[in-house]
Amino acid sequence: MWWIAGAFAVVLGASADRYGYHRDEMYFLAAGRHPSWGYPDQPPLTPMLARGMAAIDPHSLVLLRVPAIVAATVVVVCAGLMVREMGGGRGARALASGAVGSAALLMGAGHTLNTEVFDLACWSLVTLVMLRIVRETADLRWWLVVGVLVGIGLQNKALLIFPVLTLVVGLLLAGPRKVFATWYFAAAIGIAVVIWLPNLWWQAQNGWPQVQMGRAIAGGSSGTSNTTPQFIVLQLGLMGPLSAPLWGFGVWRLWREPRYRGFAVSYVLLFVVYLVTVAKAYYLGSMYPILVAAGAIPVARWLSEHRRWWAAVGSALVVNAVISALLFLPVLPVAAQRGRVLRAINPDAVETIAWPTYIRQIADARARFAPRAQLFTDNYGEAAAIERFGGPYRLPTPYSGHNSYWWWGQPPGSVPVLTVGVQTSQLRRMCTTVTPAGRLDNGSGLRNGEQHAPLFVCVPRYSWSTLWPHLEHLA
Repeated sequence: MWWIAGAFAVVLGASADRYGYHRDEMYFLAAGRHPSWGYPDQPPLTPMLARGMAAIDPHSLVLLRVPAIVAATVVVVCAGLMVREMGGGRGARALASGAVGSAALLMGAGHTLNTEVFDLACWSLVTLVMLRIVRETADLRWWLVVGVLVGIGLQNKALLIFPVLTLVVGLLLAGPRKVFATWYFAAAIGIAVVIWLPNLWWQAQNGWPQVQMGRAIAGGSSGTSNTTPQFIVLQLGLMGPLSAPLWGFGVWRLWREPRYRGFAVSYVLLFVVYLVTVAKAYYLGSMYPILVAAGAIPVARWLSEHRRWWAAVGSALVVNAVISALLFLPVLPVAAQRGRVLRAINPDAVETIAWPTYIRQIADARARFAPRAQLFTDNYGEAAAIERFGGPYRLPTPYSGHNSYWWWGQPPGSVPVLTVGVQTSQLRRMCTTVTPAGRLDNGSGLRNGEQHAPLFVCVPRYSWSTLWPHLEHLA
C-alpha cells in the first residue's frame, strides 16, 4: 500500500510542471489575494491554500500543486486503510490502493490545485473514521474527529453536505443505529457547524450566491456540466472501466454485511440525488474508494487461492493506470491535444496550454490600440491569467463580470477598456464605439476556450458604476 502511494505521488510530482496553469488555479491565486470567508462560487479553503503556496514562491507551479498531490495520495492510502478496517489483509490493501491510484478521477483531480481533490481526501478520511465508529465495540469519541473533518471539508466545498446527509440517512435506514445514541454525535454536529459558520454567515450576508451558482451549473453553464445519460455513463470511467467490476462488487458486499449496509444505501441515495439535480459526474467520485475497498477483500481472498490470477489482475491495474495517465496527466506532446478524442475525454488539458502566449497578444493589442485602456474580460480565467502573466507587460489589474471578479469591483469612471472574449452583441449594449483589436491565437492549433477570442476597444455608453450591476454572471 505504501509503495503504491509513494509511486503515485512521484508520478504526479514528475508531471506537475508540464503544460501550464489551469484557469482555476490562477483564479484561486487571484481569490487568495482577496482573502474572505467566502466567495460566490466556493468557500475559502482552496484559495487560502493557493495564497499560502504563493507566499513561499509565487512563480512555482509545482509548489502550487503540492497540496493537491498530498491530498490525492491521502486518498490512495485511505483506500488501503479502509480495507484493513474491514478485516482485509495485505493483498487486499494493495489491490484497493492500486485500483484507486490508477483511477482517472484521482489522477485528473490530483494533477492540479482544485476543490475536488480536497473533497475526495476529506470524505475518504471521514469514511475511514466512520468504519471505526460502526465497529461492534466502537469508541464513539471518533465522532469528534468526524465533526472536525466535515467542518474543514465544508470550508472547501459546500457539496460535502450531501454525502454527509445521505450517510446519516443510510445508517438510520440500514443500521447500525446505535452509533447515534451518544452525545458525541451531537457534539460532532456542533463542531462541524462552528467550523463552517463563517462561510455560512458570508453566504447569508451576500444573498446566498452559491445557491445561484448551483442552479447555473445544473443548467449547463459549466464546461464540465453533464446531461443525465452522461452522468450515468461517466460513472464507469471515473475509476476506469477495468476497475468497474471491483467497485460494483463492493456495493454488493457492503449491502450483504449488516454493519456496512448503510454505506451501500448512502451510495445509492447520493447517486439518485446527483442524478435528479443534474450534477457533474465526478461529484459522486468521493464514494468510490470505500466501494473499491469493500470489493477488494473477497477478490484478494479468492486470488490467494488462485495465485496465477494475480498477474492478470496486476496487469489490468497497470493498464488502467497507463490509460488514465495518458488521458489525464500532461505526459503527451502538446500537439496530441489537437485530437478530438482527447479533447472530448479531458477538456481540461487544453485549458492549461498557451496562457503566456495569449497574455502577450493582449499586451500587444493594448499597446497598439489603446495604451491607457483598462482590461475587461469575459471570464475569470482570462482575468486571472492577466494577473498571473501580465506583470512583465505592466498590464493593469483586469476586471470581469464573471463570478468573484464582479464582486471585486468595476473599472473607474467611464474609462475605455480593451475587452477579451466579450461578444459583439454584449458590446453593442454597453459601448458607444467598438473598435476591433484582433483575435487570440495560441499558434498550436489547439481548440481551447480562448482560441480565436475577439479583442475590442470599448468606450462605455455609461459610467461603469451604472453598467456594473448588469454585468454579473455566475457560471
